[in-house]
Amino acid sequence: MSEPDGQLRKFQKELSAGTVSLALLAVLAQAGEPLYGYLIAKRLERVGEGVLSGKQSALYPVLRNLEGAGLLLSHVEPSLSGPPRRYYRITDEGRQALRQWAAAWRATRDSVDSVLEGIPE
Repeated sequence: MSEPDGQLRKFQKELSAGTVSLALLAVLAQAGEPLYGYLIAKRLERVGEGVLSGKQSALYPVLRNLEGAGLLLSHVEPSLSGPPRRYYRITDEGRQALRQWAAAWRATRDSVDSVLEGIPE
């Protein structure tokens, strides 16, 4: 791996770390029903055009942290096709955090976009 490739991967990892929680809350807020990890990952892949896709297992620590913060609730249900599944849903506190985080994201995005204006793609 060349040095520029390594720097790009590091940048993408750091950028992703701050956006996954926001994306997870948004997916669960839009779902209208509890979802389990695999379904959440598939929705992220579909709506995120692959930008937020990655290892499904990497989502679980973030989901647990969001639940620990009171932004999500979960419950386990048996599955006919395998092991039991943990379903997640967003709480009222999670919806409030989502609104605040989305506003912060948009402000940051707009600010960075204005700085990047004129930089060739």
